[in-house]
Amino acid sequence: DDPHRRRAPPRVGSHAAAPRLVAAIDAQLAALAAAHGVLSTYDDWAGRPVEVPPATVVAVLAALGVDAATDDGVRRSLAAVADREWRQLCPPTVVVTPDQRAIAVHVPAGHDLHCAVELEDGGTLTIEVTGSPVEVRQVGGQLLERWEVQVPPAVDPGYHRLVLRSAERTAESLLVVAPARCPTPIQLGRSWGWMVQLYAVRSAQSWGIGDYRDLAELCRWSGAVGADFVLCNPLHAAAPTIPQVHSPYSPVSRRFHNTLALRAEDIPEAAALNSDGRARLERLAAAGRALTARPRIDRDAVATLQREALELVYAVPLDVARAASLAEFRVREGAGLVDFATWCALTETFGPRWSEWPQELRHPRNPAVQAQRAELASLIDLHVWLQWQCDQQLAEAQATARAAGQRIGVVHDLAVGVGPHGADAWALQDDLALDMTIGAPPDSFNQRGQVWELPPLRPDRLAATGYAAFRDMLRSVLRHAGGIRIDHAMGLFRLFWVPDGVSPADGTYVRYPAADLLGVLALEAHRAGAVVVAEDLGTVEDGVREELASRGILGSAVLWFERESDDSGFRPSATYRADVFASVTTHDLPTATGFWTGEATRARAELGLLGARRTVAEQEAADAREREELTSRLVAEGLAAPDAGVDDLVVAMHDFLARGPSWLFGVALGDALGEIRQPNLPGTQDEYPNWRLPLTAPSGEPILLEDLPADDGVGRMVERLARDRPRREG
Repeated sequence: DDPHRRRAPPRVGSHAAAPRLVAAIDAQLAALAAAHGVLSTYDDWAGRPVEVPPATVVAVLAALGVDAATDDGVRRSLAAVADREWRQLCPPTVVVTPDQRAIAVHVPAGHDLHCAVELEDGGTLTIEVTGSPVEVRQVGGQLLERWEVQVPPAVDPGYHRLVLRSAERTAESLLVVAPARCPTPIQLGRSWGWMVQLYAVRSAQSWGIGDYRDLAELCRWSGAVGADFVLCNPLHAAAPTIPQVHSPYSPVSRRFHNTLALRAEDIPEAAALNSDGRARLERLAAAGRALTARPRIDRDAVATLQREALELVYAVPLDVARAASLAEFRVREGAGLVDFATWCALTETFGPRWSEWPQELRHPRNPAVQAQRAELASLIDLHVWLQWQCDQQLAEAQATARAAGQRIGVVHDLAVGVGPHGADAWALQDDLALDMTIGAPPDSFNQRGQVWELPPLRPDRLAATGYAAFRDMLRSVLRHAGGIRIDHAMGLFRLFWVPDGVSPADGTYVRYPAADLLGVLALEAHRAGAVVVAEDLGTVEDGVREELASRGILGSAVLWFERESDDSGFRPSATYRADVFASVTTHDLPTATGFWTGEATRARAELGLLGARRTVAEQEAADAREREELTSRLVAEGLAAPDAGVDDLVVAMHDFLARGPSWLFGVALGDALGEIRQPNLPGTQDEYPNWRLPLTAPSGEPILLEDLPADDGVGRMVERLARDRPRREG
């Protein structure tokens, strides 16, 4: 779906799609697929219908625990699904909103129904059930009634327990009462902020990579110049092993945080080191700071030095107050933290792929894992401690942002999934379809389609587990944030699944319980007081953007894609939607200077990424037309002269969006600095230094955090933004 996604060949797995015994999808298989949210046909990017291969439908259903491999299997599965709602008093999880508070329950005909809500704060509220059943049905030889139970307005937003009793049947459900909308930034006025790759924003004290202290200092300076937020790349956890994975969008966990961004000297226990320890830490810090002179981010070198330093500080005993804080953190994070730390310890012991560990260690609930927890207790404790330090330094960054006057503060980016060998894939394997990857079907950008090497969550397991994985992850990301950007937000509605060993052209979409997911999202955002931005670029189903907007979730508007029609020029900025996060570019698209200078096409041509459909000359001609169209728009709006230079045009295009109605406007910090290279070049892995480029001057010298206030390009951008979007006080 996304035009900026990494392109990759189809992955080859050990579990190929199961063969279907018929050559085409028949009515029964299609009905079974529809009952489980699996599409047997879909419209492609051009609106043309695509028939999904039967083998794909069978494989996807199998991943959902549904037998469709034979005609008999299909018939049995259809019979099982026909009355599944009626066979339970109530679903395991129910999500309601202020305008939809009815819950369907099913009870034996003629029996009383007793209903109560055990409130999150400890109270109990009895619900009186009145009226008549809305439907009666014979199920399995028993006459059942469907009743609608209304959740009283007195039940506030939160996570409660719904307790039902009828005849000899008793059931409990998680009752999620969600607010109607996420918090919106409309009261802030038309705000602006920086978009950064945190690893690239280094200071004189950094160990070769931007860290949480650098994030805090960036927020401090940004607040002083009028920016209300800093949107950074995902700060999800990476594996504790070498080599490090570069992409922040392929994490091992979305719930826990990247320890590579810790500043060891900022940990309070560092001050309590003895003289030998302080000298050793300073030697490590000096070696780390020397890495900042390198032209590329060297995560392996950073990780090696940092691990030694962190172990040094970890050995310092905690005082009473700090020990109590760590204990509170352990209790708050619960079993999920233990699982994550256990995976880290096992990974260091047995290797980076848990599917290749000894068989008895491949599931977190196996007894052998418990034995390993005892044997690796000190290493597990280290990883718990490291996550505690991340939590504290992220809290400090957000507190610094708010103290500096930022009305939003840190906006975290949420990746669409996790890697198949990581901590979440191990701990949540019962809730994931590990024989699948998510991706995108073929489109005009990529005729082969895409696979992203990320196993999808099973939609059928979400409600069964109370949306635990989703809400725990959201709560963690939002705990010290003023906002969240959801990468590939269309995945809340449907995701494109590709079975192992199958071309992405033969994948299909699987639907998700969007209303429930949006309700949980609204509740967690409400509790955090955080704004929510949906990355809704690419092919989007009808109604998705409208539904997101109705929930108070901002869409995304990127200048490159905002045209009056497919074959016409750029839209006037005044016609943009107000309820969007607007930006000139993204991390996967050309920088502003790269666009005006032609660097983006030059780099793609050099790496053979233009494809067979267009020669270099044809692409350059298309670029020239696009530059001419944008210049015409900027001139028409009085923002640039026809013969303006690159620096002036870069400022003008940001001025163009800043004057528009969007509530939030993000400026890539690299654009203000005149960067010509984009952080990630889709279609490449090792051919281009994706996710490894620090902020760099045109001369090739590194630009440090301390250099920003005096930079001419940054100064011009800030001056224009302060004029176009002055911070609203109060």
